[in-house]
Amino acid sequence: MFDVLAIASRNLLRYRRRTLLTLLLIVIGMLAVLLFIAVAGSFKSMMVGQITDSVLGHLQVHRKGYVASIDNLPLNLNMKPQMVAKVEEALKQNPAVETWSPRVKFGGMFSNFAETTSIRVNGIDPAREAATTPLLPGRMVDGEKAGALVGRGQIVIPLLLARGMKTGVGDTVVVVATNRDGSVNGKTFVIRGILEGVTGPGGRDGYVHIDDARELLRMTEAEVSEIAVRLKDFSRLERTNGQIKQALEGLTNKEGKPALEVHSWADLSPFANLARMIDLMTLFIKIMLVSIVLVAVMNVMIMAVFERIREIGTIAAIGTPPSRILSLFLAEGLMLGLAGTVTGMLLSLAAIFGINVWKPTFNFGQQQNLVMAPTIAAGDVLTIAALVVVVAVIASLQPAWKASRMDPISALRHV
Repeated sequence: MFDVLAIASRNLLRYRRRTLLTLLLIVIGMLAVLLFIAVAGSFKSMMVGQITDSVLGHLQVHRKGYVASIDNLPLNLNMKPQMVAKVEEALKQNPAVETWSPRVKFGGMFSNFAETTSIRVNGIDPAREAATTPLLPGRMVDGEKAGALVGRGQIVIPLLLARGMKTGVGDTVVVVATNRDGSVNGKTFVIRGILEGVTGPGGRDGYVHIDDARELLRMTEAEVSEIAVRLKDFSRLERTNGQIKQALEGLTNKEGKPALEVHSWADLSPFANLARMIDLMTLFIKIMLVSIVLVAVMNVMIMAVFERIREIGTIAAIGTPPSRILSLFLAEGLMLGLAGTVTGMLLSLAAIFGINVWKPTFNFGQQQNLVMAPTIAAGDVLTIAALVVVVAVIASLQPAWKASRMDPISALRHV
C-alpha cells in the first residue's frame, strides 16, 4: 500500500503545474463551502435568536384552532384554567423545558384622548415573560430598562404607535377592548416604556400586566390565550416539540379530538422561510463543490491516462496485474483529494478565526450592530472533508478502470 502511495505521489509531482491547479480548485471549493456554512449559519442563528428570544419563544401551546384564527385574536378559544394546569404539569415533567410564560392576547383601541388607533395587546407576567423571551427588555428604546417590564396600571407600547400618536413615557392613555360577551370595556394606563420592533417599524404589539388584561376583558377565570415555552437547548426543538405533543394528546374536546396544539417558532413566523432558504443555498453550495472536485479530478486523471498509455502498456507487459494499475490511479485521485481537503480545511478554519477576531457587524431589521461570530461544527467539517475525498476517488475510478483494462500490445504501439 505504501509503495502504491509513493509511486502515486511521484506521478503527481511529475506534472506539478497541473497538479497545483487541480489542488487550487479543490482548496477554493473547500474554502467557499466551509466559510459559507459558518457565516450563513451565524446569520441564521442570530436571526432565529432575535425572533425567538424577543417575541415568540421556542414553542407555543394553544387551544385547537387558535392559530388558524390568530389574526382575529379570538377570545372564545382561550385555554381554561384546567387546561392551563395540565399544560404546565406536562411542561414541568419535561427536562428539556427551561421556563414558560402564559399570555392573554387581544385586539383593542388605543387612545391618547385626542386620537384613536388599533393595537394588539399582550397580557403577560413580567418576570416569566422576561425569562422566556430574554431579549424583550433590551428592545426598550425609551423608559426604564431596569426592573419589571411592566407593572399594574402600566403599558409598554410599540415605537410605531408612540410616533404616530405623539405619546411618550409617563403619558396617560386609554385602551378599549371588547370582551367575549360583546361588551365594550376601557381602562387607563400610564406608558411605562416604548419598544422597537424586531424586524422593522411595522409592529403594533403592546404589553400590559396579565391581571390588567383579565380585568379589562372582565374574565371571571384565569384564562390564557397561549403559553410560550423556552427550551434549555434549542437544538432539541423538534424532539421536545414531539414529546410535548404526545404528553398533551390525552386532552380532548367533545368530539374526542386533541384540544390543544403545539407549534414551534417556525410554524408561527414567516422568517422560517428565510431560514429554509439559507439551508437550501447551503445544499446548492455543497453540490457546486462536488461538481468542482468531480470535474477537476476527472480531467487530471483522464489526461494522466492519455499521456501515459505507453507507460501503462510497459508495466502491464512486465506482469503488473490490472488491479495494481487500478490502485495506482485511484491512489493519485485519493492523494489529490486528501491534499486539497487538508489545505482547504486549514485555510477555512483560519479564515473563520480571523472573522471572529475582526468581529464585523450587521443590521437585522431594527436591531443594529449585531456582531457576526461564525462557527462551524466539527461534524460539518468532517462531513465536507469526507465528501471531497470520496468524490475525488470516484472521479478517478473511470480513468483508472480504463487504464487497468488496456491491451499491453496496443498500448505499446500507441504514439
